Amino acid sequence: MKFAIAAAALGYIGLAAFTPATAQNAAQGGVLVIYGTQKCPTNPDGDEVVVCVRRKASEQFRIPKELRELEITPENESWAVRATANDNAGASGIGSCSTVGPGGASGCFLQQANQTRRENKKRAADTKQVEESLP
Repeated sequence: MKFAIAAAALGYIGLAAFTPATAQNAAQGGVLVIYGTQKCPTNPDGDEVVVCVRRKASEQFRIPKELRELEITPENESWAVRATANDNAGASGIGSCSTVGPGGASGCFLQQANQTRRENKKRAADTKQVEESLP
């Protein structure tokens, strides 16, 4: 009885040890991603065709480029940045965007100019990216 329990436990441990490797090598969308010097798998006779995409070995444990979000939106903005946005709440005077105090409009112009500058940079980067993707 003890032998059967030990064998079952070892079988379970052995199965668990191979599960991550199997999951890592599972084809997604009909394409298998391999890293570094890994070989594209096939059957022993070499009859099976497997479509493989090779990436650098340094990319193996990183989030794939297709899934990385590079644009910072309000949903994925850090709490530290959100907290600094509250620092100017209720500000008045020079450099603020308020109708109260002298020079309040100068802050509104500065905020609008910065926003326009960011939009122009983003538009130029998007245009460049589209131009590079065209044949």
